Amino acid sequence: MTAGKSEGAQAFRWEDLPREQVRPGVSRAGFRGNQAMMVMNWLEPGMEVRPHSHPEEQLVMVVKGRMRFYIGDETVDVEEGGLVRIPPNVVHCGEVLGDETVLNLDVFSPLRQDYLHLVTYQKSTFEPN
Repeated sequence: MTAGKSEGAQAFRWEDLPREQVRPGVSRAGFRGNQAMMVMNWLEPGMEVRPHSHPEEQLVMVVKGRMRFYIGDETVDVEEGGLVRIPPNVVHCGEVLGDETVLNLDVFSPLRQDYLHLVTYQKSTFEPN
């Protein structure tokens, strides 16, 4: 091991983090670092699909279940363990395939400023000393 400042090393579990109910069938929780943010989404079959875009690059992993992603003019189906990249500023959305709840892990870089409210529990880690 090398010496260095840990900046308050602490372990968390998605199930224990504050979860935001976005709309019926969609909830999420977040975890951040200095330059990237992870967001776990719980997506229910039949949830409303909302195409959108944002300036951050998005990396997606389907942790559980199956999803169909619409990314620009392309469509791709992703099963459990599958990965997808969504480039910045490209209109995209995803829908649940099948009848089970999907766990979808998103990684954003740089940090999504509009999602910082999801990680207020980490505030002390990122405040200047």
